[in-house]
Amino acid sequence: MDASSRAALAVVRDRLSEITRPASGLLERARDRLTGLERAASPEELAALADELFAVARLLDGQVSLRRALSDPSGSPADRAGVARRLLAGRVSEATLDLVETAARQRWSRPLDLVEATEALATDAALDAADARGELDGVEDELFRFGRIVAGDAELSRILSDRTAPAAGKAALLDRLLTGRVSPISALLLRNHLTGRAVGNAENVVERLSEAASTRRGQSVARVTTAVPLTDAQERRLTELLGRLYRRPVGLQVTVDPSVLGGLVIRVGDEVIDGSVAHRLEAAGRRLVG
Repeated sequence: MDASSRAALAVVRDRLSEITRPASGLLERARDRLTGLERAASPEELAALADELFAVARLLDGQVSLRRALSDPSGSPADRAGVARRLLAGRVSEATLDLVETAARQRWSRPLDLVEATEALATDAALDAADARGELDGVEDELFRFGRIVAGDAELSRILSDRTAPAAGKAALLDRLLTGRVSPISALLLRNHLTGRAVGNAENVVERLSEAASTRRGQSVARVTTAVPLTDAQERRLTELLGRLYRRPVGLQVTVDPSVLGGLVIRVGDEVIDGSVAHRLEAAGRRLVG
């Protein structure tokens, strides 16, 4: 997204924050009655909101003319919002409709940005639901672990990353893999993000979801690769060291990979700290050849 679309997304996210928090006090509740604002603040309402927003994103992704109509800069904001209301009224909740109308009133650099923004709102609402249920830590862990499963299974990664594979087939596969094994919110996020036409690399998609959950918890993610499992004491020590280094809370996501031989490979965002034996051997070999 360029600057104008990012600004538009920020406006709609602010509206999402307003809709998904409980009214504070009599005055705000009275204002809600006057304006007709319907909030979605309970865990069940938040999950339903996320599900509907994902459905709207799929609709916009599949209907080129619709997303163009809702983002056409030659039309007035009111006209674009009117299109959204005529299409969706009675089919989705008022909270979902409010957000789609708000999005339609904004200026988007390209129609596909509206699809991406709607999916981002759905993800935010799903993570809000997990937070309201006290399940955010568990959702982050489930997303990370599923990402490791995808990374370790070349055939599964190929299928889920295949843009030409039918979405229904992917959804059925994900249902078999996830049902009864992860929370409903993790399943909702994975199913919707991994069945889109523009999914790209499945491992990267799941990694971004895991990072979004960690960010919602107010911390950065350190992806640690080690030759052998770390003890609880080692994980606590590493967490403290990284927290001091980056001057913010850091959560660990640890993968055991014997190919590193010893030591650790740590990735925080785009920064990589490679202290593995394999890396040191490779560096020594380059020096010998040089």
